[in-house]
Amino acid sequence: MSTTTVTQSPAEAPAPTPARRAPVAEGRIGLRANLRHISALARRNALQIKQDPESMFDAVLMPIIFILLFVYVFGGAIAGKGNNDAYVNYVTPGLMAMMGMNIAMAVGVGINDDFKKGVMDRFRTMPIARSSVLIAKIVVEIGRMLIATAILLGMGFLLGLDIQTSVLHLFAAIGLSMTFGASLMWIFILLGLTMKTAQAVQGTAMLVLMPLQFGSSIFAPPTSMPGWLKAFTDYNPLSNLADAARGLINGGPVAHSVWMVLGWSLLITAVTAPLAVAKFRKKT
Repeated sequence: MSTTTVTQSPAEAPAPTPARRAPVAEGRIGLRANLRHISALARRNALQIKQDPESMFDAVLMPIIFILLFVYVFGGAIAGKGNNDAYVNYVTPGLMAMMGMNIAMAVGVGINDDFKKGVMDRFRTMPIARSSVLIAKIVVEIGRMLIATAILLGMGFLLGLDIQTSVLHLFAAIGLSMTFGASLMWIFILLGLTMKTAQAVQGTAMLVLMPLQFGSSIFAPPTSMPGWLKAFTDYNPLSNLADAARGLINGGPVAHSVWMVLGWSLLITAVTAPLAVAKFRKKT
């Protein structure tokens, strides 16, 4: 008996198993999918706040404490005894600028804490745009900023705040504060991604916050300041924001201050947002 050897022709050979398709790169994620990712992640962050209401204490209590302290501690000394109402109209728009910076600091601390808890390890395995994680954080923090600003204005009205322009001007002042606050969040996100601990983020942030807040026109007119400090105040973006919000609420020239705030917001975002996204990609 002879053995017959069957040789398959190339046409009859089994087709090779197709290689597994590589994951879609972030650059190929469409705008609609990116927006869907941002919405889902923002909802996740909002649910975290719902499960941990204590995380809203700073947004709720900080505006109340600040406006009461500054009006009743500095109001009489700056505006004169019995002129607290006038100081309320001066300091409330300035505190709108201060609220944005203090809320923005929480973003960096939260990002740093998420890495420590391993939350970002889960995002690493998902086919989502890395930038959507950061943008979702900013969206939720803008919501917290709006709540803090609403409480601040509510307290201002109780203490005698008087809108001397119109409601539309008030909304413009709020929108300007939100725009600048959102740009600051990129700075603190970058700090949160760079620093090793949340305490280091807070310490570094305070080194930035204190000179900008008190070396500005938020709490007092800079006319009595020494020349070198007044020069710093003139270019301080918080002074520009405070002056713009003050002009929109109380009346007066606002064009220069508004353009300065928008210019600062664009510059800060253009410089720090790409750096923050690149740092986030590297860490994840």
